Amino acid sequence: MLTVGLTGGIGAGKSEVARLLTSYGAILVDADRIAREVVEPGTEGLAAVVAEFGTGVLAPDGSLDRPKLGAIVFADEDRRKALNAIVHPLVGARSAELQKAAGPEDIVLHDVPLLTENGLAPAYDLVVVVDADPATQLDRLVRLRGMTEDEARSRMAAQASRAERLAVADLVIDNDGPLDALEGQVRAVWERLRERADGPGGSA
Repeated sequence: MLTVGLTGGIGAGKSEVARLLTSYGAILVDADRIAREVVEPGTEGLAAVVAEFGTGVLAPDGSLDRPKLGAIVFADEDRRKALNAIVHPLVGARSAELQKAAGPEDIVLHDVPLLTENGLAPAYDLVVVVDADPATQLDRLVRLRGMTEDEARSRMAAQASRAERLAVADLVIDNDGPLDALEGQVRAVWERLRERADGPGGSA
């Protein structure tokens, strides 16, 4: 089994790379999706969030009001750390369960937006970083996601820098260009991952 950490700044195109790698045969462990699952109604995670932040972070139907919680934690570093202390261990445990279910020949792709920020690179055999120029990221966030320029810049500034992400990369996918250029790069990365997984000793 080869474990691969996939990361990239907001607007870099990481989700598209994950989609392509999954289509080639990678088993996807999506940290964002798991983070939503572990705080669904009735979970231990949601109970812990309510205990920490109060019932004001709940929507009328009893689910987590994400925009309301986001407004709290993005404005206060200590509150954000408190939320991470609840959610990250639950995400880690669930990710480990999913990885354990994979076979010995599989390539398990962990899609982790905050891999660099949380110092998780050593947890994987290889780290793949999807890279784009900050100007490209900004354009995509404003043009494709409907963010204001200030909002987009704020979200980008809250993440690791481009240099910090590249420093932990074993493989880099440049996603400044068109989709067809991206597909060729991702296919080449997949072949390298497959060679590594199939080679002597498998994962490192």
